[in-house]
Amino acid sequence: MTVEAPGLWALFVGAFLAATLLPGGSEAVLAILTIRGDYDPWLLLAVASAGNTLGGMSTWGVGRFFGWRYPASRFTRPHYDRPLRWFRQWGSPALLLSWVPIVGDSLCLVGGWLRIHWLAALTWIAIGKAVRYGVIVYAL
Repeated sequence: MTVEAPGLWALFVGAFLAATLLPGGSEAVLAILTIRGDYDPWLLLAVASAGNTLGGMSTWGVGRFFGWRYPASRFTRPHYDRPLRWFRQWGSPALLLSWVPIVGDSLCLVGGWLRIHWLAALTWIAIGKAVRYGVIVYAL
């Protein structure tokens, strides 16, 4: 990217931060850049998806880190049983829902905590994020 692409950097950073545990949204930036038409829609889709996927993977990494200190086997209280059983039942494909606000960040965190393999996590998170951004770009 060149100096002429501050919009792409803003989109990437916004998408990255939106996928972490920090509050934020990147849909507005994507919508504005799409409507302005200064960039190819496929490029916008790729930049937003890459930033959001990397942000989701950073949350996965935080979960993986805490999984070493607090393994899932230590959490046997009844209110943990249902969500953990659901995630274990669906496994890594559950990360397709990583695009859902609030819930998606938690799924990425739990995916790391339950030691979902990084490549499976990356694949499912990337698909979910790209589909969401694709719908936004297509709708505009």
